[in-house]
Amino acid sequence: MEKETTVNEKNYYSRLDTFIRKNYPEIKLGAIYSLIRKGFVKVNEKRVKKNNYILEIGDNVKIILAENKLEEISRPAQPSLKARPVSFDIIYEDKNLLVINKPAKVSVHPGSKEEMATIIEGVMHYSRGEFEPHLVHRLDKLTSGVMVVAKNKQTARELTQLIKSRETRKYYLTLLVGNLNKKNGELVSTVYGKTAQLKYQLKKKFDLFGDIYSLVEIELYTGRKHQIRVQFADLGFPIAGDDNHGDKKRNKFLRKNYG
Repeated sequence: MEKETTVNEKNYYSRLDTFIRKNYPEIKLGAIYSLIRKGFVKVNEKRVKKNNYILEIGDNVKIILAENKLEEISRPAQPSLKARPVSFDIIYEDKNLLVINKPAKVSVHPGSKEEMATIIEGVMHYSRGEFEPHLVHRLDKLTSGVMVVAKNKQTARELTQLIKSRETRKYYLTLLVGNLNKKNGELVSTVYGKTAQLKYQLKKKFDLFGDIYSLVEIELYTGRKHQIRVQFADLGFPIAGDDNHGDKKRNKFLRKNYG
């Protein structure tokens, strides 16, 4: 079985692995790397074994798939998206971008057990079919903050490239449990097997019923899953409200009294 696509302005991504990932989302990421490495991907009828091979407009990309391996390399079926109303504030909007303030306790994208409306579905509802939203970054369900949504594929590609080349910066305000003595610092550690790096600056301290809490501003250099939670918990300062890495009894008290 073969999958074949001609690179054009609408589906273009420069790297071969990124092009396949974006145009064939049904193929697992690990399988994409394996297919390229083993010579099952051709560009203009020539086998290419480099993930970072640079494509050009007009190139023909062909993926050779074994029938008995289709189930093995395919992603599980993704939850279907449907336009549903979600409350969020719009910070900025033009013909290419929508910048919103994501509320806490709302997922960005539906998961296997997600029943509540998500941000992507809320933006779909807001668009009323006038544009196709593309998420270029994510925030945890419990995190509130600025999210940039592209209104077309070209803008999505450009924003993704800016993020990858670190021409953008990500800042977070986080309330930590404990008395953080250093006014600023940098954390470099391993999170789920990958190097994670961030910089922080102490903004303010609070005394709540005899317990000290530290408000910090964080700049992320890497975007590992749950990075901030894990790195500060390992340092001994879990995020207030985080039951996975902190004190559930304390968090229950905080939610009851402060929401």
